[in-house]
Amino acid sequence: MRIISILTALLVAAVLYAVVLERDRLLDWARAIAPAASGEAPAPEVAAAPEAGAPVADSGEDEGETSVAVMAMRSVARMIDDAVVLRGETQASREVDVMAETAGRVSSAPLPKGTRVTEGQVLCKLEPGTSGASLDEAVARLAEARAQRPQVEARIPEAEAMVLQAEAQLEEARINLTAAEQLSRGGYASRTKLASSQAQQRAAEAGVISAEAGLKSARSGVDSLEASIESARASVARAQTVVDNLTITAPFAGLLESDTAELGSLMAVGGHCATVIQLDPLKIVGFVPEVDVARVETGARAGARLTGDVTVTGTVTFVSRQSDPTTRTFRVEITLPNPDRAIRAGQTADIGIEAEGAMAHLLPQSALTLDDEGRIGIRSATPEGRAAFLPVRILRDTREGIWVGGLPDEVDVITVGQEYVTDGVAVSPSFEEVIQ
Repeated sequence: MRIISILTALLVAAVLYAVVLERDRLLDWARAIAPAASGEAPAPEVAAAPEAGAPVADSGEDEGETSVAVMAMRSVARMIDDAVVLRGETQASREVDVMAETAGRVSSAPLPKGTRVTEGQVLCKLEPGTSGASLDEAVARLAEARAQRPQVEARIPEAEAMVLQAEAQLEEARINLTAAEQLSRGGYASRTKLASSQAQQRAAEAGVISAEAGLKSARSGVDSLEASIESARASVARAQTVVDNLTITAPFAGLLESDTAELGSLMAVGGHCATVIQLDPLKIVGFVPEVDVARVETGARAGARLTGDVTVTGTVTFVSRQSDPTTRTFRVEITLPNPDRAIRAGQTADIGIEAEGAMAHLLPQSALTLDDEGRIGIRSATPEGRAAFLPVRILRDTREGIWVGGLPDEVDVITVGQEYVTDGVAVSPSFEEVIQ
């Protein structure tokens, strides 16, 4: 039984091959044997309109070649507003989760979601705890350090004066020593006087060294005091920041997307206070294919149709320079006013972005076909009566048909029978009216 099934399948495949791929030869063979089998003279043929895809006698120079009857339409290119069409969704222009920067217990009443807030409005307020005392202590230390500055700075002139005095005493001791040495050599001064002068000079030198050390110490005290003042000022700034963080405010005007923190709840650092979104202006985000991204420019006018046939217009404000690694598409953002906040974030939008006009043909979708390389296009009838594949670029899909580009200004498009012919095959087109 299995062998019979295999033989049946082979027989069916052979018949299909003969009917589909060797149709012309099969028809010629049938015409040739029909008169011989009946033993009668062939009846005169009656002229009839050939069906699309059926071979007909070719009236050209090649007497042995047959042409395929097809239906065609003569299309003339027209200028259209070549908009880039894509889908997207509305998004808030700004959205932020407001978090706590310090820990504390919430002491403010909660605001319900949907409340409109202004920039700087209090959202959550925390109990101060010891933060206020820490700030007062830091301020007091800063004041104390600043109060010591005049006293410390006054030591520098005193130390400088002592240095000058010690240097003068050293100069006097040197003069006395020189005089004592000269008198001693002449025999007019005793050795005791000379030794006394030498001791006075060494004492004066020590006095200079001591005075210079005192001046250095005074200057070091001033530097140390300045460091203490800066440290106290930093402590005040830290304490003030902690106190300021006890009041959490809205960073911009918008709507509360969530309730603020409940009264009495304990909030840690990084705790969620509220979510604020801004819907005016509104953003519409879409993703454009890489073949069309070059036609989208920043500043171009754009329109969108939202749910409920709501139509809005805006301006392209951003075109991504890097594609999404998964979809190979580029992010496009359109900004539009939304003063009454009637448009919500997350709505689906059919987007049309204004682009330069282009010459295009309006064809029925059924006229499109694929070549052996998978390119989309149409089969055309050349003036020489031959079929030719022409690739197209789809511009827009409408109810009346599909607008395509990449074709000559005038072209005979095969609308019925394009699947039965290949490039170079002789065709006999029968024209129909062009779709308007």
